[in-house]
Amino acid sequence: GQFWKYFQINHSNFNNIIIAGDLNSNAIWDQWDRWWNHTDVINSLSIKGIKSVYHLVKNESQGKETIPTFYLQRKLEKPYHIDYFFISDNFQDKLQKFEIKEENEWLEVSDHRPLFMDISI
Repeated sequence: GQFWKYFQINHSNFNNIIIAGDLNSNAIWDQWDRWWNHTDVINSLSIKGIKSVYHLVKNESQGKETIPTFYLQRKLEKPYHIDYFFISDNFQDKLQKFEIKEENEWLEVSDHRPLFMDISI
């Protein structure tokens, strides 16, 4: 909800932009009666030419991610995809690399897996 509100107020500034972070959001939690659900945010960003790097690279749909970025209480049986890089369309052809680190290397220190992205500018 916070990101949705920020986007509504500042969408005119969302040009040539990279958005990165833990959004605590995924299409699996969309509710039909909520005006700021995950899919609404994704659709609004898409209108501005802003796409999720994971979904571009993996060619997967929102809510159908096969690689989680977060494990609730660091438990492998509670995986979710809630961490994202979003990039404007002008960066999409400059994307060189996208990687999500392995959970066995990171669960001791965090419940999130690090995401890395290289863009040539």
